[in-house]
Amino acid sequence: MTIVKRRGSLSGCSRSAKTGPVPDPIDELREVVRATQPAPGELAGYLTKVRERAYALTDGEVAALKKQIDEDVIFEQTVAAAIGEGLRRLDRANEAIG
Repeated sequence: MTIVKRRGSLSGCSRSAKTGPVPDPIDELREVVRATQPAPGELAGYLTKVRERAYALTDGEVAALKKQIDEDVIFEQTVAAAIGEGLRRLDRANEAIG
């Protein structure tokens, strides 16, 4: 169960008539996380920090990672970790709400 749910059908919508049904954005985010390649081991500590206290990350930490790992990989893994953690928290909130 998710907090964000679509109500009713969009079949009368001109946009849906052209493109088909609109996917659930939460499901799309879950797919982004699922489709992300496994993170290199060097990113383990960094990604834990992204999940637990991203506000504490510094430019210096990211700069140090860039010396070892491609910037695109760092970016993709950061986004996937942040989305994954957000979805985990959303799921826990939905469970608490019932």
